[in-house]
Amino acid sequence: MNKLRSNDDLHGRSSKPYRSFASLRARTPGHFSTIDREFSTVRPLFRRSVLVATLTVVAVLSSTPAAHAQFKPEDEKAGGVKFDKELVQRIRIGMKIRAVGGPCVGIHATVPIPMDWPEQKVSIVAEEYSPAVKRLPNRDVDGTVQQMIVKIPQLKSGEEAVALVTLEVHRRSILPPDDTAAFSLPDRKKLDLALRKYLLPSPKIESTHKQIRDISKQIFTDNADKTAWEQVEAVYDWVRENVEYKNGPLKGALAALKDKDGDCEELTSLFIALCRAGNVPARTVWVPGHCYPEFYLVDRAGEGHWFPCQAAGSRAFGGIPEHRPILQKGDSFRDVDRPREKMRYLSEFLTGKAFRGGGQPSVRFIREDVATDKPLDDTATDISPIRPTDDSKNKPATDEDRPRFDPRVRDPRNPAAPGLPPGAGPIPGSPQARPNRP
Repeated sequence: MNKLRSNDDLHGRSSKPYRSFASLRARTPGHFSTIDREFSTVRPLFRRSVLVATLTVVAVLSSTPAAHAQFKPEDEKAGGVKFDKELVQRIRIGMKIRAVGGPCVGIHATVPIPMDWPEQKVSIVAEEYSPAVKRLPNRDVDGTVQQMIVKIPQLKSGEEAVALVTLEVHRRSILPPDDTAAFSLPDRKKLDLALRKYLLPSPKIESTHKQIRDISKQIFTDNADKTAWEQVEAVYDWVRENVEYKNGPLKGALAALKDKDGDCEELTSLFIALCRAGNVPARTVWVPGHCYPEFYLVDRAGEGHWFPCQAAGSRAFGGIPEHRPILQKGDSFRDVDRPREKMRYLSEFLTGKAFRGGGQPSVRFIREDVATDKPLDDTATDISPIRPTDDSKNKPATDEDRPRFDPRVRDPRNPAAPGLPPGAGPIPGSPQARPNRP
């Protein structure tokens, strides 16, 4: 019998975006290579929606005591971005695993979960897990992703294991700073190692390619007499003016530049590549069904600030009216479970030991909306569980704050559907836009 702990007796602070797992595999086939080596037929089982059970399970969940998520005054740096409306959503994340066709041993699985950011606070409100589950700390990856870890030494044939955590996510939208002239480009030599990585190439972000470097140099040269803010904004405008929004498979920054089209991942990747080529740190922010970029500038005191922008969708530079949970930030990850791979998104993972007479683990990774029990991405156009906090200093959220369906966006399942007009992008969260890795 599974246990259910509520926030009456357990609080903790915990820390992606996948679309469907089928599309995730198609776009990032290497992410499941370990599974294929050890379980030759596990891939098809990812499409099943099965419940799960176990003999002995060790799940790594957050155990840091915490009350309800709280924003702190220091989250909003002086002179930097300003936080606007605060919305709250409860989401359920985890996995259910079943041994199919025989017993399974040595199962090891990970799931990325949201963590705290200046614009986002996360707290655990409930956990559901099988009797033998042991709670251990989450794994931190690069300081921008948290992983929930499940280990199952042995799983009897037909038995199931469950490891689920319910999170309350407080997310604030962001407004640009009042004085944009106060910022300058950072000195590469003064950046610490954690920031220097955002000047290097990443998977599908080919910032050192000659064509990208040449365009970046031209943009910054043409705007040399302008402020740093205006120079980065010129990069932003160049991408939106020269790359048309178009649904399709992941191809990256360089291909989008050559083809002059792409969707949110391509526009985001190209903006980031051009920024990095111009010595402006930039990175990807992943939310359910979407991604967008952030860039980094320093103020007069030498303090660094991250600023978001919407590469695909309604124009938003230096601030963003986004309330979907941040799943992770970054686009070049090394996972200890997949040391040979460099990943633009830290995806779910499962592996185990094969043996004669053994079965195969059938896993359903879960990331769903608590109020509707639907996959989180399916609620993008009607985020019913999101509500303004009672003590929010911001105006109450209205229907206008919710992402809207854009009928102009091409449905990938219906090639005959009309596409976007030149230069237009999808409204963030539109289900017709290509599902993102989140």
